[in-house]
Amino acid sequence: MTEIRDAATATRVDSGLRKDLGFWSLLAAGLGSVIGSGWLFSSLYAAQDAGPAAMLAWVIGGALMLCVALVFAELGMAKPESGGLVRYPMYSHGGLAAGIVGWANWISYVGNPPTEAAGVVQYAAAYLPGVYEGEQLTGLGVALAVVLMAAFVALNWFGVRLFARSNTTITAIKILIPVTTIVLLVASGFDSSNLTDHGGFAPYGWSAALGSIATAGMVFAYTGFRNVVELSGEARDPRRTVPRALIITILVTIVLYLGLQLAFLGAVPASSLLGGWHGVNFDSPFADLAMVLGLTWLSWTLIADSMLSPSGSGIVFTAANARNVFGLAKNGFFPSWLTGLNARGVPARALAVNFLIGLAYLLPLPSWHSIISVTGSIAAFTFQIGSVSLIAFRRSGLTRRDTRLRGMTVVAPVAFVVSSLVIFWVSWPKLRIAMAITVIGVIVYIVVWLRSGRPAGQLSGGWWLVVYLAGITVLSALGSFDGAGVLPAPWDSVVVAVFALAIYAWGVRSGVAHMLARPEMVRELRAEADQDRGDAPEEADVPGSVR
Repeated sequence: MTEIRDAATATRVDSGLRKDLGFWSLLAAGLGSVIGSGWLFSSLYAAQDAGPAAMLAWVIGGALMLCVALVFAELGMAKPESGGLVRYPMYSHGGLAAGIVGWANWISYVGNPPTEAAGVVQYAAAYLPGVYEGEQLTGLGVALAVVLMAAFVALNWFGVRLFARSNTTITAIKILIPVTTIVLLVASGFDSSNLTDHGGFAPYGWSAALGSIATAGMVFAYTGFRNVVELSGEARDPRRTVPRALIITILVTIVLYLGLQLAFLGAVPASSLLGGWHGVNFDSPFADLAMVLGLTWLSWTLIADSMLSPSGSGIVFTAANARNVFGLAKNGFFPSWLTGLNARGVPARALAVNFLIGLAYLLPLPSWHSIISVTGSIAAFTFQIGSVSLIAFRRSGLTRRDTRLRGMTVVAPVAFVVSSLVIFWVSWPKLRIAMAITVIGVIVYIVVWLRSGRPAGQLSGGWWLVVYLAGITVLSALGSFDGAGVLPAPWDSVVVAVFALAIYAWGVRSGVAHMLARPEMVRELRAEADQDRGDAPEEADVPGSVR
């Protein structure tokens, strides 16, 4: 009966949220999250890591994110709920699985506002000397980043309506500027020989290109689409608007990031490639390239946009991670007082806690790239659980035919396996840090479970995930991505794929067993979802509207 009480409590807490977001507001939240500081920096760091083969990495990363977006689109149709990314595993597998994924999700999300703030200040060094030196923020730079983070919180504090209005306007501008950058760089200085000279298409090998998916900021750049799911509990007609917003977000950004990477590769002057792609370095990548090509006005436009794009993303992630903490508090992982809403229906306490935790990122990791290298692989780990929860929802009877997308019985395992490979392709020295942070979440949940007296059933559905974490860690240590090399390439990736598929099957069985053992919970969740659909209006909002 604990799960039934938990579901009822979550429904009561959610009743204070306001359903003010339509399709255009959700799409702006998705695009506004994805088009942040990632587009300003990822092309540089991907080129440093992999050279022209970074194009392949963007394609693989985009295909993975499209699969993951389809998974979460169906989950959002089946049970729209704010903080859904941490609530879905709670329903399908119980507290242990939800606690592990929720912790990893929170750690990766809470690092986004300081990352975006650091990106703004790094680009601002072009006209504010003394804020960025030696590839990291100075004391003054950190102080400016903190002020920006406070501004992100302020815009969210006064309600989801204000957040949506401001973000929709910002996002429209954010799309226009990178598109203009691509066209002008290609037209003004594209050198196709950069793609074949200087070591060839893959100067550092294919493993470097695969590893860059998580560590060069690609996962970070794409991952903002999940904020559409985080905000789905405040959406009107979520069964129609959530999947549309998710899929369009990913398709638009795949094309955009491929164009940016290609433009960057072709615009780098030959003099900067004398030491190979590893030696390419710009403080403000696209702005510096525009200046080299004589496009001074574009350079200053990009400097101005360096405040707009990351700030817009920071605003959205600040909103989404407050809902993430809101969901973790409903799960019992965090204290229940974090479910508190202010008079405008905003989880203000969660906003404040995330702000304070985010400050800790800026002190030991005072640059965009240093934060991304840690959080990127953690973010990739949080993708898998959705694939398993989706099939458990289907087989337990929670989803209906009209809330199912075609082909998901194939897409779900593919998303799980490819996500696992992206994690594995991270170099062992970086992955072991990410896994150590994730293990802390396991320990925290066990402590919470022991103190709360929750039933053993909360643990049984999550052991497959513990084994998965341990297995990926061991395989990485033995593999060819800066591991011991006991498992040579490409066989190490093959072993990981087979291992991931076996874990996926185990996870699905555990989820189905967990939900079928709790038919009352499934019936209540289905009734709530049906009620939400009955209350949803048919009209959609127009661009810029948050009716």
